[in-house]
Amino acid sequence: MRGVFWIVEGELKAYVFEEGAEYGVAKSGNTFNHKLLWEHVRPCKCSRAFDYYPRGRVDYNGKGRPVIYMNPNIGEKYIAEIKIAFGLTDDLVIHYDGSEHYKCYLDR
Repeated sequence: MRGVFWIVEGELKAYVFEEGAEYGVAKSGNTFNHKLLWEHVRPCKCSRAFDYYPRGRVDYNGKGRPVIYMNPNIGEKYIAEIKIAFGLTDDLVIHYDGSEHYKCYLDR
């Protein structure tokens, strides 16, 4: 399963992409866009921007293996929760992405 997630106040907020999703869909059409989805789900009662909290995504590489892309500030303790939320097995790749794309308040 593909999708995106945030760690909000120490809690995983995961959003699994389903075919036919009506909002927050990325240009590719097969997953969510963090910024677009945030406006609809805003997983906290706050006015924070989509890029405030640490975030990541689950996608697949060219060999069909699931990859978890995520901000380096997301601790390993969340990996088990992410795997459960997205139905992942142990045969996956974890990519801590320190690029501008995944920066959050902890990086500023």
